[in-house]
Amino acid sequence: MHSVGSDWIRQRAAQLRSTTNAALMVEYAVGRGLRRPDVLRHTDIGEHQLSDPTAEITLGQEYTLMRNLVSGLGDEPGTGMMAGLLCHPPSLGVLGLAAISSPTLRSAAETAMRYADLSFTVAEHEMQDHGDEVWLVRHDRGVPPEIRRFAVERDVAAIWTIQMDVLPIRLPIVRVEVAAQPDPVYEMFGAILGVDNIVYGAKKSILVGQARTLEMPMPQANPATSRYYERQCADLLQRRRNRGGISEQVRELLIRRGRVAGQTHIAADLDLSVRTLRRRLSDEGTTFRELATETVGLLAEELLVSGLTVEHVADQLGYSSVSAFTTAFRAWKGQSPGHYARLHRGRVAARV
Repeated sequence: MHSVGSDWIRQRAAQLRSTTNAALMVEYAVGRGLRRPDVLRHTDIGEHQLSDPTAEITLGQEYTLMRNLVSGLGDEPGTGMMAGLLCHPPSLGVLGLAAISSPTLRSAAETAMRYADLSFTVAEHEMQDHGDEVWLVRHDRGVPPEIRRFAVERDVAAIWTIQMDVLPIRLPIVRVEVAAQPDPVYEMFGAILGVDNIVYGAKKSILVGQARTLEMPMPQANPATSRYYERQCADLLQRRRNRGGISEQVRELLIRRGRVAGQTHIAADLDLSVRTLRRRLSDEGTTFRELATETVGLLAEELLVSGLTVEHVADQLGYSSVSAFTTAFRAWKGQSPGHYARLHRGRVAARV
């Protein structure tokens, strides 16, 4: 079970996200007196990416940025809340457009959770109906403990800010349960939210509202527009998932080169240091050697089957000699490249 959990955490950290949220956090940190290079330290996020709405980073990079922010400002109650006040519907891109054009508040909330990976949150949320109440339950698994308080504060404040932007009234919140200890700043923020009942030390953070408010029509409701932008959300999310993080980029570069490429060259192509490339691949549960062996092995098989001689394939893949290539191929397939080629060329010809 532990290994499955670790795999899930690595996969989640490798998920691609827009740089919009990172840009908002950097803006907040600089406004609080931190230096931009300190906030971006070890994130591998270039400053030019923060102003590019099409640029993408991983969730793991965003975690590192949040660690830098919390470390620089101190993990004090309320820090995340102030950061969350900078989140507004335009920062959600197509997801924001899909949500605000939804028919009802419930459908808007369901859309936001269905495509939560396109939003500002780093946690998972689910909506639960409990009679007259509706609970928005937060699951923090995978979120590093050292940034958990900042993250939950930021999300709560962002949810409040966004609903104030798009709705003509303040939604009545029955109760807030937080996985944190009491602090005067939470009482103050509770007053802003209009919440009298705040439960501290909860196992999970939960926002509790009145179920009937979810049937409220959205002011800019337009079902056709909402469907259009929801399709945009689905397409964007699928494209990000298909790219598969840094390991997929390494595979693509190895294939494009069509020969043995060293880790230093691949790192330079990705504008990363070798150390950073190693760490990013480790986060995804692999190594450069494994990817190179896998990719070059597949290339070798394709070239041999296509009809090239063993000598040509060895040269094409950058091996110093045929014997070096033959030794490597035996390690991959348990047979010589010549034997593999004779077997599989016949199968290809038969299919044609």
